[in-house]
Amino acid sequence: MTRDELATKYLDQLPYPPYPVQEEALLAWFTSEQGVLVCAPTGTGKTMIAQAALFEALHTNTVAYYTTPLIALTEQKFQEMQASAERWGFRRDDVGLVTGNRKVNPNARVLVVVAEILLNRLLHQDGFDFSHVSAVVMDEFHSFADPERGIVWELSLNMLPKHVRLLLLSATVGNSMEFLNWLDRMHGRKLELAEGRERKVPLTYRWVPDEFLNDLLVDMAKGDDASRKVPALVFAFNRDECWSIAEQLKGLDLMTGGQKTALNAQCDKLEWPHGVGPKLKQMLRRGVGVHHAGLLPKYRRVVEDLFEQKLLSVALCTETLASGINLPARSVVLTSLVKGPFGKEKVIDPSSAHQIFGRAGRPQFDTEGFVYAVPHDDDIRLVKWKRQYDQIPETTKDPGLIKQKKSLLKKKPTRNNQRKYWTEGDFDKLKAAPPARLYSKGPLPWRLLAYLLKVSPDVEKIRTVVKKRLLDQPRIEAGMKQLDRMLMILHEREFVRLEPEPPPAEDPTPQPPPRTGEGEKSLLLPPLRFGEGGAGGG
Repeated sequence: MTRDELATKYLDQLPYPPYPVQEEALLAWFTSEQGVLVCAPTGTGKTMIAQAALFEALHTNTVAYYTTPLIALTEQKFQEMQASAERWGFRRDDVGLVTGNRKVNPNARVLVVVAEILLNRLLHQDGFDFSHVSAVVMDEFHSFADPERGIVWELSLNMLPKHVRLLLLSATVGNSMEFLNWLDRMHGRKLELAEGRERKVPLTYRWVPDEFLNDLLVDMAKGDDASRKVPALVFAFNRDECWSIAEQLKGLDLMTGGQKTALNAQCDKLEWPHGVGPKLKQMLRRGVGVHHAGLLPKYRRVVEDLFEQKLLSVALCTETLASGINLPARSVVLTSLVKGPFGKEKVIDPSSAHQIFGRAGRPQFDTEGFVYAVPHDDDIRLVKWKRQYDQIPETTKDPGLIKQKKSLLKKKPTRNNQRKYWTEGDFDKLKAAPPARLYSKGPLPWRLLAYLLKVSPDVEKIRTVVKKRLLDQPRIEAGMKQLDRMLMILHEREFVRLEPEPPPAEDPTPQPPPRTGEGEKSLLLPPLRFGEGGAGGG
C-alpha cells in the first residue's frame, strides 16, 4: 500500500472532519521524507495526528515508538492506542507498553514508552534492533526545554538512526523555525512544520478576588447543563493539598440528581477495601475525584473514566495532569499561582500556566472554556473585610457606627510576611505571556554523564553532544568548561581514569584537563546500571 493510499485510508476512518491544523499535519506526515513538527495549542487534537504514524507502522509491518514524558500519560496513551489498533482491524496485543514500572507486550510493533526508555534503547542498540523502526512520535515535545530532563530528548534526537521518521507534537512555541533550522544544521534532519495558534474552543478568564474556593465551585455547579461551568479540574501544586481540598468539597452540593444516581451505580461496583481506596470511593460518590502521580493506575483510570462520562463535577489534580493527560473539562480552577517550599515559593512559569489553561474547553462538547484563578484565603478575607469596613463612612458622626468601625479595624485580617502571595497582575502576566521557546536548558546530569562514559569511553563523543546543544556560543563554551570540570572531578575521585593522564592541579579547585582531540578517552572503573526504567514521573 502506497503512502497516498495509507493517507486516504486513515482520513476515511476518522470519526469527524479534521481541523485545519490536523489536516495540514496529516498531509505533511504522509508526504514528508523525514517527519513533521506540530505546534498547536492544547485541545487541538494532536493525538489524532500521532495515531497516523502508528496506523502507518501497523499497515506496513514496521515498528513505531510513541514517547511521553510521564508514566501516567504513557498509561493513558497505551489504553487509547490499543483501542485504536482494534478499531483498525489489528490486535490489542500489537500495542505494547514499557515504563520503569511495568512492561506489557514489550516486543509489540507499536510501543508506548516514557522518553527515557527510548534513550536507553538507543544507547544499547546491540540489544535493541532499530532497523525495522519506521517512526518515533514524541508527544509533549516542549519537554525538550525542561531544565532537568530535556537532555533526554536532545540525546534521542542525536542518536536516532536517520531512516527513522519523526513526529514531534508540541504546545505552541515561540521559535519553531529556529528549532527546525537547528535540527537540520546539527542533526541533518529536515522536518516539515504544521503550526496552529488558534484554539478551537476560546477561553474566558476570570480572577475571583472575593469568593472562597468552596463557594466558587458551588456556584459553578448550579444551573442546567448549558449554564453549569462543570466538570472542572481544580489544580493544586502538591498531592497533600489535593486530598485536603477534596475533603472540604465532598460535603458540598456539586451534582445533579441524574449524576448522583448514575455515579452511585458505578461506585457500587468498585471493590477498594485497602489503602486510599475507601477514602477515594467516598469522595467519588460526592462527585469529587483526585488524580495525581502518587495514585495507583487502577484508581487514576477510574477517575478518568468517571470524569469523561461527566459523572464527576470536580477533579483535584496536580500540574502533571496538564501535560497531555486527556480529562476533558469545561473549566479549570487554579487554587494558587505559586509553587515551591514554604517561604521560597515562586510564580509558576508561563509555559506551565498555559498548559493548565489549555485543559479548559472540550472541543466536542463546549463552545467556550473557562479559566478561574483565586487568591490566597488571606487575601480573600482582606477583600471581604475591606468591603465591610468601607461601608461605614469615615466622616460618620454616629457613635454606634464609629464604635463598629473601630471594632472592625481591630479584626482586620493579616498576611503572613513569610508567605509568597499572588495577585491579579500575576494572572494577567501569565495570560499575556508569549509562547515559550524551545532551547536547551540545564547541565548534563552527573548520572547521565557516568552512564554515557560507561556506554562509550570516548570523551570526544560527549563533547560533540554539548557542542550541538541549542544554545548561543557563550553558553556552549560554558557547557564545555562544565564538562571538563565534571570529568576532572570524576578522575580525581577515581571513578574514571582519563588518558592521557591530566597534569595535577596546582590548587584544590579542579582544573579542566587539556584538550587532546580524538585520542582522549575515559575508562569507567565501577559498574553502573541504567536499565529499562527512566524518570517519567507523572
